[in-house]
Amino acid sequence: MWCSVINGASIMQDGDLGIYKPAESTTSRHLPCNHELCSLGSGCANPKQPCPYNIDYLSENTTSSGLLIEDTLHLNSREGHVPVNASVIIGCGRKQSGGYLDGIAPDGLLGLGMADISVPSFLARAGLVPNSFSMCFKQDDSGRIFFGDQGVSAQQSTPFVPLYGKIQTYVVNVSKSCIGRVCLEDTSFQALVDSGTSFTFLPQEIYKTVTMEFDKQITASRVSIEDKTFEYCYTASPLEMPNVPTIMLTFAGNKSFQAVNPILPFDQQGALAWFCLAVLPSDSIGIIAQNFLVGYHVVFDRENMKLGWYRSECHDVDNSTTVPLGPSQHNSPEDPLPSNEQTSPAVTSAVAGTAPPSSGSTNLQKLLASSYPLLLLMMSTVFFIS
Repeated sequence: MWCSVINGASIMQDGDLGIYKPAESTTSRHLPCNHELCSLGSGCANPKQPCPYNIDYLSENTTSSGLLIEDTLHLNSREGHVPVNASVIIGCGRKQSGGYLDGIAPDGLLGLGMADISVPSFLARAGLVPNSFSMCFKQDDSGRIFFGDQGVSAQQSTPFVPLYGKIQTYVVNVSKSCIGRVCLEDTSFQALVDSGTSFTFLPQEIYKTVTMEFDKQITASRVSIEDKTFEYCYTASPLEMPNVPTIMLTFAGNKSFQAVNPILPFDQQGALAWFCLAVLPSDSIGIIAQNFLVGYHVVFDRENMKLGWYRSECHDVDNSTTVPLGPSQHNSPEDPLPSNEQTSPAVTSAVAGTAPPSSGSTNLQKLLASSYPLLLLMMSTVFFIS
C-alpha cells in the first residue's frame, strides 16, 4: 500500500485528493531498515535509517518509490460494531512514473495480495478479522471492500491454484467456457482474478474460440472503428440493441460464473452508436477482470484458499455508513514526513524492487503490461470491517 506525497505541482490540479501527510499524523513513524519487512534494508548505510521502497510494476516504465511508514488505518464497521484501528505499513510515494503520471492512481494504491506487507495480511495477523476480504462493484463502477468478510453460505466457490508451483496470488482453474447455450470444447484455462484490470483477458486460443462463437450467435452487424483495442464491435442504436449472447465460465464441481455485462457501449454525439465485446487476447494465463466482476459480491477467502461469489446489486453499498473525514488538527509543514524524523538522512535506494510473484514468465509480463497492477483501487474507497 502506498500513498502519493506531492512535491511541487500535482498531476491532478483539479482533483479533490486526500493526500496522506505523515507529519500531520501523531501515530506515524518511519520503518527502520532493519525491520523484517524492509526488503531493501541491505542497501542502507545504517540499520536505523528509514526503509526505502522501490516497486517496478509490469506496466511499461511504471514505478513508485519512496520511504516506508508505519501508521494506523481507521476502519469503519458494519452492523454497529466498534470501529477498528489497525497498524499497517504505508509507502510514502515520493516519486512515481509511467501510468501513475497519467492519473490512474492519483491518491495511491491499495495492495491486497497475499504477501505479508499487504493490508489484509496485517489485519489477519493482528487477529482483527478472519484472513479474508470481499468486494462488490456496481454498474456505475462504485463499490466497497469488506475486510474479514467470508461471504454467505449459499455462495459458489472454487479453490485458488498454484502458479509456477506455488499458491502466491488469486489464480483459479476454468474448466470450460460457454457462449449462450453452447459449451465449447477445449476451453479450459487458468485465470488470475484481478479487479485492478479493466477488461478480461483470455488465452489466445481460448479467445479465438470464444469470440468466434460469440460473433456467430449475435444478431448484429460487425463494424470497424478507428480504435482497434477490441476486435469484435457491432452496430447499435438507442432504439435497437440486439440480444447479446451470455458468456459463462465453469469451474470445478460445475460451479458457474456468468459475466453480467461483457460488452462496452460507445456513444456518438450523445447517443449509443456501437458496442464491443470487452475481451482481449493474452499470450499466457487469462485474467478475470473488473468488467466480469460487476454485479457480483466476490470473496477472496485466503484463510480457506478459495474464491467465492454470488450475484449482488451491492445494496449494502448504498446502506453503508461512511467515516467522516474532518480537517487536520495540525499544521502542514512542507516536508510531509513524521515530525520526529524530518531531519533523517537520505537513503540511497538499492536496485529496483521485484515485480509481483506472478511475473515468473516473460509471456505473463507481456500480458500484464497492458493492465493495471494487481487489485489496484483508488484510495477514495471507504473500507468496512466485518
